[in-house]
Formats: sequence, C-alpha cells, structure tokens
Amino acid sequence: MSEKKMTSSRRHHLKSVILQIAMNWLEEEKKEIEAAKEAYLNENCPSLDLSGDQAALMELAKKIHTQLDKIDDDRYDVEAKVQKADKELEDLKIKVVDLVGVKKPALKKVRMSADAMLQALLGGKHKVTMDLRSNLKQVKKEVKEENTEAGDWRKNIEDKADRKKMFETS
Repeated sequence: MSEKKMTSSRRHHLKSVILQIAMNWLEEEKKEIEAAKEAYLNENCPSLDLSGDQAALMELAKKIHTQLDKIDDDRYDVEAKVQKADKELEDLKIKVVDLVGVKKPALKKVRMSADAMLQALLGGKHKVTMDLRSNLKQVKKEVKEENTEAGDWRKNIEDKADRKKMFETS
C-alpha cells in the first residue's frame, strides 16, 4: 500500500485549525487563572472598611502589618527550602558524574613534526625552527683496543688508577 502525500493546502488548513484550537485553550486557561486569582483574593483579602475613627484604623494597620510579617516569614522559609533543595540537587548531580565517570574521547594519532606543532601553537606569524640536532655537542668516538692476550693483572690496575686520578684532578 502506498500512502499519498498530503497536499500543501490540506496541511495548511489542518495547521490553521490546530492553531485556532490551541488559541481557544490558551484563552480558557487565562480565564481560569484570573478566576482563581479572584477567588484567592476574595478568600484571603477581605475588602477594607475604612469608615471609622483613628484608633480603628490604627488597629487595622497593625493587623495588616502582622499579616505581612507572617507572609514574609513564610516566604523566607520557602526560599530557604528551595535553596536547600537546589544544593542537594547539585550535590547529587556531582555524585552521579563521579559514579558514571567522565568518558574521555578516543584521540587520534597525528603525525606532526615538532616545527609544525610549534607553528600551530604559536600561530602562523611566528617563524619557528626546531633543529634539535644542531645544539648537540660533537663527541669523538674512541676505539678501544682490546688486548687479546692475557696480560698481567697489575697493569690493568695501574691503568684504572691513572683513570681515577684523571677524574679527581678535574
């Protein structure tokens, strides 16, 4: 069975219908939120009766002030709980990372000369040459004559003593 593709006009029509439905849902949700706010304000914040003498108004102000203090304390407590929960979450995330371990990516071998590596690190404007062999000291190889005959052992000791004196004087 081959399924036919939807035409662009049909797709556009369906998309517009879905958007209209979503807009209606958003409007209903806004109305519900407003109604919930009204209900909460009516329940927790009764209308003020400002008709009265100064003593009654002072009493009302004190009452409102105590309610504000209580709400502020509650807000502080909730904020402290949230901060504590955030700290615990961070600690748990760190523990998870420690338990799982950080996976290191597999590195590829790159054949690069020392000159090319320094040029890549320092940038193209620096001309760097690194000829390590030019700084080496030239050393002459001494060919040691091996004595094939079994010589006197005293002679070998005297040679070694001369060598020891040579190192001690310098």
